[in-house]
Parts: sequence; structure tokens; C-alpha cells
Amino acid sequence: MRTRDTNKEEIVKQKAIEMIVSQGVEGFGMNRLAKECGVSVATLYIYYSDKEDLIRKIGIEIGRNFFDKMLDGFSSEMSFKDGLRNQWENRIYFMLHFTLEATCFELLKHSSYGDAIVEEITGDFKQTMSQFMLSSIEKKELIPVTFEVFWSIAYGSLYSLLELHREGKSMSGKPFKFNDDLKNEAFNLVLKALTP
Repeated sequence: MRTRDTNKEEIVKQKAIEMIVSQGVEGFGMNRLAKECGVSVATLYIYYSDKEDLIRKIGIEIGRNFFDKMLDGFSSEMSFKDGLRNQWENRIYFMLHFTLEATCFELLKHSSYGDAIVEEITGDFKQTMSQFMLSSIEKKELIPVTFEVFWSIAYGSLYSLLELHREGKSMSGKPFKFNDDLKNEAFNLVLKALTP
């Protein structure tokens, strides 16, 4: 039996992420991946049992890294303003420093693999964020709002701005670059919308 080569395994993961982002989940295949990595298809099966196993494991790894970053320096007992600011900074960091991985995770989240991936990784994060919301409501720092509405107001504008940054242009086609002034303007409007 052939042994695992961790360097080769990392190359396979990185190339798979690039291919999923450029070709989509449906266009991704093990034969193409092997060719892109310069290995035999049999080599891929040392690391993964099949295409579904590879996609699921990559999604789980990226997701764990993302949610670990979201909890970096965060506590459910923080003030609403400080906690939301922390979440914004953590999300900005991940999206700007791991753009390819973040894009891949979004694609996988909205694919047929999404539910299994998300279910595997969000337990602690969901619990911490629920406690944060309830604590903020109890302290009268956050208006009572359903989770879905909270999420769309709290992070929707941030993700839209980061997407424009990734594309490098605004909706009107003008060059666009995310910066602190835009971040602060959007954050203050979000805070105003969610606080009593």
C-alpha cells in the first residue's frame, strides 16, 4: 500500500480549491484534478475515497478554519458593539487573506454538499452566536429580531462590499477598493439599524 505524502496532499487540496472556484462544483472531476496535480488518479484515492469525500473534507476544513477565525478574540458576553465589530474584523481578515478558500466555501455551502458540511462544523459557533444575541437583547443593546433578519442586516452589507472589492469594481463599473472609511460608514449604519 502506498503511503501518504503530506506535501502532495496539500497540493491536491489547493488545486482542488482552485478548480472548484474556477469550474464550479459540477465541473470538478477527479481525472482533471489528477492531471492538474501531475499525479495519477490512483494517487488521489490514497487521500480520498471518492470525489464526494474529497469535496466534503475540503469544505469541512475550510469551514472549520473560517469558524475558528470568527471566534478569535470573541466572547458571547461582549457588548453588542464590540462583539459585532470583532465579527466584522474577523470576517474581513478571512475574506481578504483567504479569498480563494472563502469563495470555495461559499460555492460548497450552496451546493448539494452544503448541508452536510455546515452541519459538521457550526455547532460551537451557532451556540456562541445565539448566546451573544440573547445576551445583547437582555442588556437592551440589540433590538429583538429573528436570526435571519439579524444576519442579513449585520453582515449583508459587509459581504456585498467585500464582493465588490474582490471584483475590483462597483456596480456602476468604477474601480472599487474596500477601505476603513467604507467599513466604518457601513458598520455605523448597521449598528444604528440594530440597536435601540
